[in-house]
Amino acid sequence: MSDTVLFDYWRSSASYRVRIALNMLAIPYGSVPVDLLRGEHKQADHLARNPQGLVPALQIDGQMLTQSLAIIEYLSETRPGYGLLPSAPLERQRVRALSYAIAMDIHPTCNLGVVFHVMQQASDPEAARSAWMRKFIGEGLQAFERLLDHPATGDFSHGDKPSMADLCLVPQIYNARRWAVDLSACPRTVAIADRCAALPAFVAAHPDQAAPK
Repeated sequence: MSDTVLFDYWRSSASYRVRIALNMLAIPYGSVPVDLLRGEHKQADHLARNPQGLVPALQIDGQMLTQSLAIIEYLSETRPGYGLLPSAPLERQRVRALSYAIAMDIHPTCNLGVVFHVMQQASDPEAARSAWMRKFIGEGLQAFERLLDHPATGDFSHGDKPSMADLCLVPQIYNARRWAVDLSACPRTVAIADRCAALPAFVAAHPDQAAPK
């Protein structure tokens, strides 16, 4: 196995982001699945990797890294070639803002632990989960659509090549479609995500490719 090892869950949005980044930067890596539904993220061996009990964790450069956006920024800063964030400070701020709008506003609300708690409070857990996902993913993506009304938006969320913002967007659109979110108010967002999803680095990182065989 490669010295670079990603501990992830195939449907985890955060893991999906890091898989795309590794592919875009052409970093060979091995993958070790951590099954969230079986509670493997809360077991001692994974807590030793990440005391938060979250995925992903990335073993690279003799270190164990956590938090997907921090991992992506580290990879972008330490690997020459494709930059996942712009070099200009103001442009970099915008890419971070777009990334955070998904990773820090939509994603935490719809994370596994939060959703399981919502289900425990409901008389119809499955209906409650679906309604919760559609509400918060839908509202969050509509806000993202408004953020794209900016002169720096191009073929992608910022400019004419994928950035960290698109690495966050594509997994969120995957989740939106999984939960049948109405995306009719987000045409630009969807078009950018679909443009990204056709690129080889994104295709190889798709959950269907990472699912246990």
